[in-house]
Amino acid sequence: MKIIARTASAVLLLMSLSPSPAVIAQEAKKAKASSGDVERGKYIVESVAMCGRCHTPWNQAGEGKRENWLLGGPTQIQASYPVPNWAVVEPRLAGRPPGTDDEFIRLLMTGISRTGARLNPPMPQFRMTRQDAEAVLAYLKSLKQ
Repeated sequence: MKIIARTASAVLLLMSLSPSPAVIAQEAKKAKASSGDVERGKYIVESVAMCGRCHTPWNQAGEGKRENWLLGGPTQIQASYPVPNWAVVEPRLAGRPPGTDDEFIRLLMTGISRTGARLNPPMPQFRMTRQDAEAVLAYLKSLKQ
């Protein structure tokens, strides 16, 4: 009798620890949305904002290597006339963009950096929607550093 009681207790304990079908479905929906965000972010980064033009080191022939993708480095674009506060370094974006997630999203939505200042040229002052900014962040965080 004790064996049956212990077995029944163990089964009940395991059932209470395993997620319900509703929780499993919700997690699957989040994972699908997350992969959709990553794909949308990839599209924005690579085809719209073209972040790799500045945040990826290029060789003298104008070719960027994929292993250096969005790893930052010296600013390679120079202004044709003197511009105050021209950035001399482009930060790394791959893996872990600078600042907190909220600071980075605010930067993409408002053009205001984590220090409260406007971004230095040549960085565009983006005005992305929150959904687009979050998708960009999801894509950048999905990249290896």
